[in-house]
Parts: sequence; structure tokens; C-alpha cells
Amino acid sequence: MEKKIKSILLMFVDITAICVSFVFAFAIRFDGNFINNPLAIQHFDVFVENIFAIILIKIIVFYAFKMYDSLWRYASVEEIVQIVTASFVATTGFVSYFVIQQLNLPRSIYILTFMLDITLIGGIRFSYRAFRKIKSSDIVSSNKFKRVMIVGAGQAGAMVIKELKNHDQLCSKPVVVVDDDDTKLGKTIKGVPILGDRYHIKKLAEKKKIDEIIIAIPSAPKSKIREVVEECSRTKCKLKIVPGMFELIDGKVSIKEIRDVNIEDLLGREAVKVDIEEMTHYLKNRVALITGGGGSIGSELCRQIAIFKPKRLIILDIYENNAYDIQNELMRNHPQLSVDVLIASIRDRKRLEEIFSTYKPGVVFHAAAHKHVPLMEANPEEAVKNNVFGTLNVAECANSYGTEKFVLISTDKAVNPTNIMGATKRIAEMIVQTMGKNSKTEFVAVRFGNVLGSNGSVIPLFKNQISKGGPVTVTHLEVTRYFMTIREAVQLVIQAGAMAEGGEVFVLDMGEPVKIVDLAENLIRLSGFEPYQDIDIEFVGLRPGEKLYEELLMDEEGLKETKHNKIFIGKPLHIDYKVLKAQLLAFKELMDGNREDLINQIQHIVPTYKRIS
Repeated sequence: MEKKIKSILLMFVDITAICVSFVFAFAIRFDGNFINNPLAIQHFDVFVENIFAIILIKIIVFYAFKMYDSLWRYASVEEIVQIVTASFVATTGFVSYFVIQQLNLPRSIYILTFMLDITLIGGIRFSYRAFRKIKSSDIVSSNKFKRVMIVGAGQAGAMVIKELKNHDQLCSKPVVVVDDDDTKLGKTIKGVPILGDRYHIKKLAEKKKIDEIIIAIPSAPKSKIREVVEECSRTKCKLKIVPGMFELIDGKVSIKEIRDVNIEDLLGREAVKVDIEEMTHYLKNRVALITGGGGSIGSELCRQIAIFKPKRLIILDIYENNAYDIQNELMRNHPQLSVDVLIASIRDRKRLEEIFSTYKPGVVFHAAAHKHVPLMEANPEEAVKNNVFGTLNVAECANSYGTEKFVLISTDKAVNPTNIMGATKRIAEMIVQTMGKNSKTEFVAVRFGNVLGSNGSVIPLFKNQISKGGPVTVTHLEVTRYFMTIREAVQLVIQAGAMAEGGEVFVLDMGEPVKIVDLAENLIRLSGFEPYQDIDIEFVGLRPGEKLYEELLMDEEGLKETKHNKIFIGKPLHIDYKVLKAQLLAFKELMDGNREDLINQIQHIVPTYKRIS
């Protein structure tokens, strides 16, 4: 309502300006003395007689050009072009009207009114902007504003500067721009100087007393973003970033899209490209079952599979709260999707038989597992029950009830395992590989490393420790891990499922391994603190079952490329299913017996398992 009143008021202001333009035009044309000039009076009478038609024509044109929709406190070059164009069309309109009505005015009147319309109508709008700018200077003079550095002197950087200058309520003042293009140095963008490249960020931040840095290079590769973030992290400034072009649907930049820099920006990984058609083919109109569907990986699988419009999505989990949350999210975002939440344990064979016989899922993603290394070291029996026999239960049900594809979510800790969790996941891979040889179901495993932000992962732990003032605990100075974002990992899991032929262990390209201490230091800096000064880092020693470096392939496995540049296939191992099944049956006799015998049996099945605790 308030906006409508402002538009009506602006129309009345324009009507006044149109009339004043004609009066000034006549005054200029007749040297300021048209009152006593008979010819001038004659022409002025023509104007007065047709004033309503002239005003109507011009206001209609101005309205058509949306001159009453703009927020004129943000007036800029685009609005100047808009005013000039609208005034030209409006003048052409009323001249055409005069020609049709066989009326006549001196040609100079047409030209003068056109120029005066631009001056008065544009001047009114830009005066409003100037008034707003003067008013906002009160905020600046009171020092209640942030001094901002922009990284990137391209179109995105220019738009960010414009947005900051136009939004007084943000209390942000763009002070300096940095860009790696030497040809831009010394120039300005909307009055803001370009004073250096990325290697001058720390020095300029200190010199210009910068409070916040906005990285505005959305088209840059992720590797460059990572390098820039690392340079920015050396300052004590708050970091924000304009999302990549794949995140900006219309390619435009606004304050709403600018987000905080997060730890994913430090990975330097490019966006995953997947074959949507191939993924759609095996998911659309299929019944999809996700075990562990309420967990970090499981819930993201649910989100992404829902996009492909399965016939039914079944979320199976033992923990009801997470399952309930993802159910509500899916119902909200995909109201047409049929979703069933089943609270059940994969250890319960009878319950699984009921589920598979009722729903007959065409695709199964098996994400349910115990994954915490230290906890499984202390509870090896539970790891075997869940990761080994739970997987066997789900896999055998899939085989019995005609499931087309079975995808096991595995881990890099299954490679040359040094802990119970990794060893049991390796046995789960062996189950999948052996069953894939003798089943119509296409059984595959997908192996990847740590997932950023997943439940129990290092990032939430570090954030919690930082929020409490530290210290941040790292197990060892040299410990490294592979990392992926949840979204990226799940996209590749679904893609690998589409490529499955049976019995493969797919290995995802995890990029370069990351030192955990570097991750901790960067996260502290991103939180606005200085490592070892504001927040300390303590080295507490490797936990039971942990090793310094994770691996993605075992020594006896080769690596075969696929058509996807981030998915590889480990060379299948020759495992006798009857021998494996006999070894698994021997487990059952050891479950309630001596723990050491149980661990020895794990070592017997997985010769590459080496205990280090």
C-alpha cells in the first residue's frame, strides 16, 4: 500500500514537471518574453488546449517503461538510460498526436521539452538518491559501519559494490578492491580503488582497517577460490563469498546470495558433473529403499533420489527422530512423493523379510552401519552384528525378492584396515562382491573417505570446541584424511549405482588428502580467531584403531577407469562365496564367547587387517 501511494505521488510530481518543461521551453524559445508575443501566445494556447492529452500520453509511456516501479534511492546508469528512452518515446507520442490532430508547435519546443523532461524528471529522482546518500552519511560519520574489501574486479565485484552502496541498512562501506589482473590495478570501480592482487590482501586489510572481505569471483575454478580463501584466512577479517555460477540461477548477484565462507570452500573441488539421464533411468518409477535413511548420508540420498521421482521411497532406520525429520522435509519439498518410514533394525532378519516381501524394492542403498572407530574398538561384537550380519541380511533379502540394484556405502577405512570398523566394512564389501557373481541383483559397493559435516565427523566437533573457546583437539600433527561434501559423495554414489554391472567396488576420486591440523587452523580463522593465540590446538594422540593416512585401494587391487572422471573400479578379488559363508557362520559361535577369538576370526577373513591398538 505504501509503495502504491509513493508511485501515485511520483506521478503527480512528473505531471508538474511536464507542465514546467513546456513553460520553460516556451520561455527559452521566445527569449523569456512570450506573454507579450502574439505568436507565442497563439502556440501556448494550443499547448493549454491539449495539455490533458499531452500529460496522459507521457504518463502512460512512463508507466509502460516501469518508471514508477524503480527504487530511486538506487538510481544509477541503468535508470538514466530508462529516463532518456522513456522521454524520447513520450515526446514522439505527443508529436504524433499533434500531427494526427493537425496541430502545430515550433520544432524547437519539441526538442526543448524532450531535454527538459530528462533534466527535470531525472533530476527529481537523482535528487532523492542524493538526499538518501547525505542521510546515510550520518551512519558513516558515526563509525557504525563495516569497512569492506572486495576480491574480484569483474562484473560480480562491481555488482557487490553497487549493492553495498545502495543498501544503507547493511552499514557496509566498500573501501578497496583486489584483483589478479595487472591491467586493472590503479583503476576504480564505482569510486572504489583497485590497489593490489591476492597477495596484497593481508597488507591492505591491515592498512585500510578492513572488517570484512567479500570474495566475488563466482566464475573462478574452485582451486583458485581455495587459494584466495587461504590468503584471506591470514587476516582477522570476517569472510563472505559470492556463490559459484552453478549456484546462481540467473547469473545475477545480490546481497541475499552472498554467504559466509565455509570449510568446503577450502577443499578446492570442482562441482560434480553427473549423467542425469542415466540416473533417472534406474530410479524413476522404482521403489527405492534406503537403510540408515535418517543418517547424514542416508538422508542426503533420500533428498537426491526424490528428485528423480521414484514410485515409492522407503526410509528404514532404527533411530526414529532423524527418520521423522527427513520424512517431514520430503513431504514439504516433494508433496507428490510416496514416502514410507519404517523403524526397524537390519539385524532383525524376520522384519527385513516382511519389508522386502511387502514393498519389493527395485533399488536398495545400504547406508546403515556403525561407523565410529573408537566405539567399535570397544564394542567389536556390535560392529560384527551390524556391519557384517546386518549387511548380509539386507543383501540376501535383496537377492531373494528380486531387487535390481544393491548399493553398499563403504569407506576408505576398509582398505588395509587397522580398526574393527574398517575390517567389518571390508567384510561387507566381500559379501557384496561374492553375491554379485551369482545373483540377478547387481550388487556393488561404493568406497569414499570422510564426509564434511556428517554426524560424528571432525568439523562439527571442531566447531563445538571453537564455540566454547577451545582448545581444538587434533590426534596427531601429521594425520591426514580424504574429504568430500555430503552432496558430492551422494551424487557420485547414485551415479555409480547407474553404472553397476555386479560385483564392483567403485572408488570415488577424493582429491588430495587434507592435513587435519590445517583443517583445524583454517576453521579457527574462518570463525574469526587466530590459531594458537585466540584458540589453542592440542595434540592428543591417535585413538585406538586410527592410522595417520587413509587409503582408497588395497595393494592387491588395481584401478580401472570408468566413463566418469571421478569414479573408478577396483579390480575384483576372487572370493569363494561358500568359504566366506562358512567363515561368517563361524562368527555366530564366537559372538558370546572370547573377544580375542572374535578379533582373530576377523583377521582370518580379512588378512590385510593389522591391529595397531
